[in-house]
Amino acid sequence: MIGFFRRLLGGGTQVDFAELVRHGARIIDVRTKAEFSSGHARGSVNIPLDQLDAKAASLNKDAVIIVCCRSGSRSASAERILRSKGFRQVHNAGSWTTLRKITNKKNE
Repeated sequence: MIGFFRRLLGGGTQVDFAELVRHGARIIDVRTKAEFSSGHARGSVNIPLDQLDAKAASLNKDAVIIVCCRSGSRSASAERILRSKGFRQVHNAGSWTTLRKITNKKNE
């Protein structure tokens, strides 16, 4: 059902986050430092959403970036911020727990 609405609203095709991670995508968790310290996907970097605009210049615009947060709202904002700054390979994974499952499998 979600796929239907994604296609209807122009969300495009489903992203294979596991494949992106396997090929070196950078995971940016935009939750607060406290939220991040309570748990996060292996290999992710914490850049809280309220700091992303200022820290975007330190990121590689050519890199594949996956953004995540608790539910997907802040990561959707993060995706918009990065795209507005010229990043073209940015993907919103929604919840960080989705990526935790992927990164745990990667390192097993």
